[in-house]
Amino acid sequence: MQVAVVGGGECSPEAEKDARTLGRLLAEAGYILLCGGKGGVMEAVCAGVRDAGGHAVGILPGEKNEGNMHISISIATGMGQARNVVVVKSADAVIALPGVYGTLSEIALALKMKKPVIGLHSWEVPGMLKVNTPQEAAEMLGRI
Repeated sequence: MQVAVVGGGECSPEAEKDARTLGRLLAEAGYILLCGGKGGVMEAVCAGVRDAGGHAVGILPGEKNEGNMHISISIATGMGQARNVVVVKSADAVIALPGVYGTLSEIALALKMKKPVIGLHSWEVPGMLKVNTPQEAAEMLGRI
Protein backbone atom coordinates (compact mmCIF):
# COMPACT_ATOMS: atom_id res chain seq x y z
CA MET A 1 0.00 0.00 0.00
CA GLN A 2 1.20 3.51 -0.82
CA VAL A 3 0.50 5.98 1.98
CA ALA A 4 0.81 9.74 1.60
CA VAL A 5 1.77 11.66 4.71
CA VAL A 6 1.00 15.35 4.39
CA GLY A 7 1.86 18.22 6.70
CA GLY A 8 3.66 21.50 7.05
CA GLY A 9 7.04 22.41 5.62
CA GLU A 10 7.76 23.74 9.09
CA CYS A 11 6.59 21.98 12.23
CA SER A 12 6.71 21.96 16.01
CA PRO A 13 8.99 19.56 17.90
CA GLU A 14 5.88 17.52 18.82
CA ALA A 15 4.78 17.20 15.19
CA GLU A 16 8.33 16.30 14.18
CA LYS A 17 8.43 13.53 16.79
CA ASP A 18 5.01 12.21 15.71
CA ALA A 19 6.02 12.27 12.04
CA ARG A 20 9.28 10.43 12.66
CA THR A 21 7.52 7.79 14.76
CA LEU A 22 4.82 7.44 12.11
CA GLY A 23 7.44 6.98 9.40
CA ARG A 24 9.09 4.20 11.36
CA LEU A 25 5.75 2.46 11.93
CA LEU A 26 4.79 2.74 8.26
CA ALA A 27 8.10 1.24 7.13
CA GLU A 28 7.88 -1.57 9.67
CA ALA A 29 4.41 -2.42 8.33
CA GLY A 30 5.77 -2.54 4.77
CA TYR A 31 4.01 0.57 3.43
CA ILE A 32 5.60 2.81 0.80
CA LEU A 33 5.65 6.47 1.87
CA LEU A 34 4.66 9.24 -0.51
CA CYS A 35 5.12 12.87 0.49
CA GLY A 36 5.96 16.32 -0.83
CA GLY A 37 9.64 15.63 -0.17
CA LYS A 38 10.66 18.91 1.44
CA GLY A 39 11.21 19.89 5.11
CA GLY A 40 9.19 19.88 8.31
CA VAL A 41 6.70 17.02 8.64
CA MET A 42 7.81 15.65 5.26
CA GLU A 43 11.46 15.43 6.27
CA ALA A 44 10.68 13.93 9.67
CA VAL A 45 8.44 11.19 8.28
CA CYS A 46 11.06 10.36 5.63
CA ALA A 47 13.72 10.12 8.37
CA GLY A 48 11.55 7.66 10.30
CA VAL A 49 11.02 5.56 7.20
CA ARG A 50 14.74 5.58 6.42
CA ASP A 51 15.62 4.64 10.02
CA ALA A 52 13.41 1.55 9.70
CA GLY A 53 14.79 0.56 6.29
CA GLY A 54 11.71 1.55 4.29
CA HIS A 55 11.17 3.50 1.09
CA ALA A 56 10.19 7.18 0.93
CA VAL A 57 9.11 8.75 -2.35
CA GLY A 58 9.36 12.54 -2.51
CA ILE A 59 7.07 14.14 -5.08
CA LEU A 60 8.81 17.49 -5.39
CA PRO A 61 7.38 20.84 -6.51
CA GLY A 62 10.38 21.72 -8.65
CA GLU A 63 13.72 20.07 -9.22
CA LYS A 64 15.14 16.74 -8.06
CA ASN A 65 17.78 18.41 -5.86
CA GLU A 66 15.11 20.17 -3.72
CA GLY A 67 14.28 17.08 -1.70
CA ASN A 68 15.31 16.29 1.84
CA MET A 69 18.23 13.92 2.41
CA HIS A 70 16.04 11.03 3.64
CA ILE A 71 14.14 10.43 0.38
CA SER A 72 14.74 7.09 -1.35
CA ILE A 73 13.23 8.20 -4.66
CA SER A 74 12.87 11.81 -5.86
CA ILE A 75 10.26 12.73 -8.45
CA ALA A 76 10.74 16.24 -9.84
CA THR A 77 7.42 17.58 -11.13
CA GLY A 78 8.08 21.24 -11.95
CA MET A 79 4.44 21.74 -10.91
CA GLY A 80 4.80 23.79 -7.73
CA GLN A 81 1.83 23.34 -5.38
CA ALA A 82 -0.04 21.45 -8.10
CA ARG A 83 2.15 18.50 -7.16
CA ASN A 84 -0.30 17.99 -4.27
CA VAL A 85 -2.64 16.35 -6.79
CA VAL A 86 0.08 13.85 -7.74
CA VAL A 87 0.84 13.07 -4.08
CA VAL A 88 -2.81 12.36 -3.28
CA LYS A 89 -3.74 10.65 -6.56
CA SER A 90 -0.81 8.22 -6.16
CA ALA A 91 -1.77 7.24 -2.60
CA ASP A 92 -4.11 4.52 -1.38
CA ALA A 93 -4.62 6.44 1.88
CA VAL A 94 -3.55 9.79 3.35
CA ILE A 95 -2.40 10.67 6.86
CA ALA A 96 -2.50 14.39 7.66
CA LEU A 97 -0.36 15.97 10.36
CA PRO A 98 -0.31 19.66 11.32
CA GLY A 99 0.13 21.99 8.38
CA VAL A 100 -1.28 25.07 6.71
CA TYR A 101 -3.17 25.53 3.44
CA GLY A 102 -1.13 23.11 1.32
CA THR A 103 -2.00 20.39 3.82
CA LEU A 104 -5.65 21.43 3.77
CA SER A 105 -5.68 21.23 -0.03
CA GLU A 106 -4.29 17.68 0.10
CA ILE A 107 -6.94 16.66 2.65
CA ALA A 108 -9.71 18.13 0.48
CA LEU A 109 -8.37 16.49 -2.68
CA ALA A 110 -8.13 13.10 -0.98
CA LEU A 111 -11.67 13.30 0.38
CA LYS A 112 -12.97 14.40 -3.03
CA MET A 113 -11.18 11.37 -4.56
CA LYS A 114 -12.86 9.17 -1.92
CA LYS A 115 -9.56 8.16 -0.37
CA PRO A 116 -9.38 7.46 3.35
CA VAL A 117 -7.86 10.36 5.29
CA ILE A 118 -6.55 9.96 8.83
CA GLY A 119 -5.91 13.14 10.80
CA LEU A 120 -3.23 13.22 13.50
CA HIS A 121 -3.54 16.60 15.25
CA SER A 122 -4.44 18.17 11.92
CA TRP A 123 -7.33 20.18 10.47
CA GLU A 124 -10.90 19.44 11.57
CA VAL A 125 -12.54 18.38 8.30
CA PRO A 126 -15.77 16.38 7.97
CA GLY A 127 -15.07 12.91 6.62
CA MET A 128 -11.56 12.69 8.06
CA LEU A 129 -10.84 9.96 10.62
CA LYS A 130 -9.22 11.39 13.77
CA VAL A 131 -6.48 9.73 15.81
CA ASN A 132 -4.31 10.93 18.68
CA THR A 133 -1.06 9.01 18.22
CA PRO A 134 1.11 7.71 15.39
CA GLN A 135 0.39 4.19 16.67
CA GLU A 136 -3.36 4.74 16.28
CA ALA A 137 -2.80 6.06 12.75
CA ALA A 138 -0.79 2.97 11.77
CA GLU A 139 -3.37 0.66 13.35
CA MET A 140 -6.21 2.41 11.51
CA LEU A 141 -4.37 1.95 8.20
CA GLY A 142 -4.38 -1.77 8.85
CA ARG A 143 -8.18 -1.72 9.04
CA ILE A 144 -8.71 0.23 5.81
